[in-house]
Amino acid sequence: MASIHWALLLFLVQLPILATSRAHSNGNLTLWCHQDQAAALLQLKQSFSAAAITATLLPSWENGTNCCIWKGISCDASSGLVTVLDLSGHGLNSYGLDPALFSLRSLQRLDLSMNSLGDYSYNIYWHQKFERLSSLTHLNLSNSGLDGPIPIGISKLVNLVSLDLSSHTVFSDDDPISTADSFNHLWEPNFETLVGNLNNLRELYLDKLQIMSSSGEDWGKALAKYVPNLQVLSLSGCGLNGPIHHSLSSLQSLVAINLGSNDVGPIPEFFADFPNLSELQLSHMNLQGWFPQRFFQLKKLRVLDLSSNPNLSGHLPNFPHASSLHTLRLEGTNFSYAKPSSSGDLKLLRELTIDGKFLSMDFLSSFGVLGSLCQLKVNLMDSQNDLGPIFSWIGDLRNLASLDIYRCDFSWTTPSSIGNLKALRSLRMFDCNLPRPILSEIGNLINLQKLEISGMHDCKLHGSVTSSIGNLTNLRSLFMVNCDYCGAIPAAIGYLRNLRRLAIYSCDFTGALPSAVGNLTNLKSMVISFSKLSGPIPYAIGQLKELTQLTIEVGNISGRIPGSLLNLTRLTKLDLFHNHMSGHIPAPLFALPKLSYLNLGQNQLSGPIGEFDAPSSCLQFVVLSRNLLAGQFPKSFFQLSELSGLEINLNNFVDSVDLSSFGRLRKLTALDLSHNKLSVTIDEGNNPLSTSLFGLDELGLACCNITKFPSFLTHVDRMVYLDLSCNKITGDIPNLIWERWSNSLLQLNLSHNMFTGMQHTSYILPFSDYLEVFDLSSNRLRGKLPIPNSSSEYLDYSHNFFSSVLPNFTLYLSHTNYLSMSNNSINGYIPETICDSMLNVLDLSYNNFRGAIPSCLIENAEGAVLNLRENHFEGTLSSNITSKCAFQTIDLHDNNIEGQLPRGLANCSYLEVLDIGNNRIVDTFPSWLGELSNLYVLILRSNQFYGSIDNVIWNHQSGGYFSSLQILDLSLNNFSGKMNSEWFGQLKSMMTNFNGSGDTVRATNLEGMVEYYQDSTEISYKGSDVTFGRILTTLTTIDLSNNRLEGNIPESVGRLVSLRVLNMSHNGFTGKIPTQLGRVTNMESLDLSCNQLSGEIPQELTNLTFLANLNLSDNRLVGKIPQSRQFLTFESNSFEGNLGLCGPPFSKPCSVYFTPPSMALVEKSSDVDVILFLFVGLGLGVGFAAAILMTWGQIGKWFIKLARALRT
Repeated sequence: MASIHWALLLFLVQLPILATSRAHSNGNLTLWCHQDQAAALLQLKQSFSAAAITATLLPSWENGTNCCIWKGISCDASSGLVTVLDLSGHGLNSYGLDPALFSLRSLQRLDLSMNSLGDYSYNIYWHQKFERLSSLTHLNLSNSGLDGPIPIGISKLVNLVSLDLSSHTVFSDDDPISTADSFNHLWEPNFETLVGNLNNLRELYLDKLQIMSSSGEDWGKALAKYVPNLQVLSLSGCGLNGPIHHSLSSLQSLVAINLGSNDVGPIPEFFADFPNLSELQLSHMNLQGWFPQRFFQLKKLRVLDLSSNPNLSGHLPNFPHASSLHTLRLEGTNFSYAKPSSSGDLKLLRELTIDGKFLSMDFLSSFGVLGSLCQLKVNLMDSQNDLGPIFSWIGDLRNLASLDIYRCDFSWTTPSSIGNLKALRSLRMFDCNLPRPILSEIGNLINLQKLEISGMHDCKLHGSVTSSIGNLTNLRSLFMVNCDYCGAIPAAIGYLRNLRRLAIYSCDFTGALPSAVGNLTNLKSMVISFSKLSGPIPYAIGQLKELTQLTIEVGNISGRIPGSLLNLTRLTKLDLFHNHMSGHIPAPLFALPKLSYLNLGQNQLSGPIGEFDAPSSCLQFVVLSRNLLAGQFPKSFFQLSELSGLEINLNNFVDSVDLSSFGRLRKLTALDLSHNKLSVTIDEGNNPLSTSLFGLDELGLACCNITKFPSFLTHVDRMVYLDLSCNKITGDIPNLIWERWSNSLLQLNLSHNMFTGMQHTSYILPFSDYLEVFDLSSNRLRGKLPIPNSSSEYLDYSHNFFSSVLPNFTLYLSHTNYLSMSNNSINGYIPETICDSMLNVLDLSYNNFRGAIPSCLIENAEGAVLNLRENHFEGTLSSNITSKCAFQTIDLHDNNIEGQLPRGLANCSYLEVLDIGNNRIVDTFPSWLGELSNLYVLILRSNQFYGSIDNVIWNHQSGGYFSSLQILDLSLNNFSGKMNSEWFGQLKSMMTNFNGSGDTVRATNLEGMVEYYQDSTEISYKGSDVTFGRILTTLTTIDLSNNRLEGNIPESVGRLVSLRVLNMSHNGFTGKIPTQLGRVTNMESLDLSCNQLSGEIPQELTNLTFLANLNLSDNRLVGKIPQSRQFLTFESNSFEGNLGLCGPPFSKPCSVYFTPPSMALVEKSSDVDVILFLFVGLGLGVGFAAAILMTWGQIGKWFIKLARALRT
């Protein structure tokens, strides 16, 4: 196991340190360190903040005490100078290192591994000042969160013996420690420059460091020339490419080689000539061919890892009797396992990893007695053998303490196959099929201390977790990850009183968290993420006095924050993010003595936050965003002297806040006050801001009533996140954004302000680093559109006055996912090169683009959203759309597109919105789209479609025909003929009543952009064209108006119980109005005008109690107009043109009936458009802001009369 090896190497490296430290502690207690060095160390301490899992920050480091006895410090026995600084694994956070470190010139060993030192690229000290530490022999900065090129000063440390800049996952006894946040992101432009002066180097660890000079000749020659005595070479995952240069053969002192996760094969045989080689790790290298058997004969070889090289062949030879091999990893290879005559002496083998396809009793027995084997990993996915004897063999391994099983189908084994492994201390099962009896049998492994069941791909667990888990009373760690458990967490979990760590990730447990967890009094960490657990947090959780981390995030937990949490005085991290918690936040929660991380974001917590007294608080991060919190901003927050991050955005705080008040928080680096009801004042004239705010690198002040760009930002050297959107800032956008912050800025949002210009000398903005978000939307910017040169994932220029773009703007979209230029006045063409980008959302709507739509945009169809609405595009659409089509929205409304609708759209199985309205398409009804099960919106209005829409419904498969359709607009075309009586009966999504206000129809697979893009559409409502800014799933409408349809209105329309708008006007329908329409009780607008309908108005229509608009004018209806419910609200214009109707609202009584004359269809007219902007409500909860375009027709007549009457 890699972790064992690394731990052993680390132990050997630390032996001299331990000896030195012991000597100092025993014989030099009276020797005091130098005061200048003590002061430098205290300054260094001040630059750190502790991570959430750290209870205290270097508590022994106190002013006035002897720094030689501080934790992590060792001094020279004679001089008292500091020689060792070891802060590894302290969970420290900083942005670069304080210059005080480089004044400790007596340092010989420096270890800052397993911390988070952050992006140092802007700090010159990191680049040059390392050379001041010229006495260093050992430097370990592994897993320190470094980002940037390797500091040049390191290459000048000529006395270095060991250099570790690697990133790797570190394992503890109980669980893998998450080190993703502290991974280094380093690169080395010139490998020869790095090692050119390091002639004394013996150990080099650069795992996962990006080496630019990656060819085998470059790095091989450099090592051979400059570090001839190298003993340990670890370059896994460095992006190296082969072949390995023969010059490396001169490194005869090599003991350990790790080149895994590179592409440097084949492995040269001269590696086997290294006389002291004890470790060879070559996993994940795409090795091919036959592996030389000489390596198996190396008597000093202790670790051989060839795993995950599926094209590597070979077979196991006879091992030498004096073999030192203790780790052998061969899973994921193509080794053949013919039974060897003798496997030799493998008595020292401690770890074996192998594939199930090679397992057989003959093979296993050939190993003889593996008396030292304590760790076995086996992948049983391809096993063709009876697993019973194999598990029996495993059970005979007397010293086996750890068993990892991958992809085993336990449904073909007896439960005892697991239950007999009584000696196991650790059992980990990945992607296994575990029937309930197997789960029960695991409960018999009473010596287990660690149990992990994880299903990242195909984990299937039948039934619930059984109560037998309560038998595992020695269990210290329990991990359940990505598994389909059902049912409740058994109360028997309360018997696991030795449990230290409990983690449940992405499992389908339901019900409440059992109160029995209160019995787990030794528990230190509880993490429950992405679960379906509901109900309140049990009060008994307050009995877990040893708990340091409590995380219950992204679930359905409800109720109040239990007051018993205040008993958890050791708690350092409390994370209840994204649940349904309600009620007030107990103010004393902020004063828990060791709490450093508090995340209550995205709940339903309400009320004001009471003031609290916490002068000695350890709180560093407080996240309260996306709640219902109200009242004034709590002044107690200014007591939190350790606070580095505060997020209260998206609440209802009402207050006036002076930004200078935050100057008291001298460690503050992240502040977000956005989207409250706060007025933030930045009075930099009379009350200068504290220089401590110059350390902010994340600032959110959206919707804070700011009227000018904060000038204090000119003193901020580094900014990562800046959101000043939704304010009233005028003038120019300052150039400091791309001049000073070009190396650090990731997200910039200046949208919804009143900026009128930008300070820049080029329309290519000089950001030297990758941007995530660049949002200038909804301002007053004009002229040519500027673009970052580094490519941004999200670019939004919408709702401005830009008039042009750079001709080669697509060159800067290499990593752009979302691009919106909508609602500008941009002229020009779309270049074909736009298809070279990786756009998922392209929105160019409401501009003046012209020319043909590049065929590749349609053919590639790899994006989710294509919105080119209301431009001047012309030509035809390419029909070559493949089955890889990923479109969810295509909106080409109001252009000049001709030809037919591409039949390849039938391949777009994710398509939700298709709007081709107001173009020049000439085609028949696209029945072939009926099989698209996700299609919500289909708008074909105002084209030249023709033919019947009736006979197509019988040609679809049994899976449904337009089964999800909720908006159908075929108006203003040339469709003709009769409709089958079951035509409406195919629209299944309109046959179900909706509860609530509905969800928003939008592109849902936008990789984090889902909050930014919303579909919109335009429909006819109450005789007007209404533009919906967003589409709710409760908005259901059918518009067949202005065609040449005839015959009876199908009675199946009555089955569309969720339909809200129906417009069949200006056709040639005859017969009676179907009484079944009275069942469509959600109907809000019904327009059957200008047809040839006859008979009486059905009394059943009075059941439509939400009906706000009714137009039955210009038909042949007779009889009395219904006189109840909504019909009492309609005026005569709803019924005019029906000479046979009588009764109110007409003055004509119903004593005499008239026979209506023959009527021709009323021709449509549209002379004038009037635009009214107002808020429109569609019945129950379907509210939206919309622009209404009222077309003059029959409704225009009474509007003219009304307008004239008002003038007089």
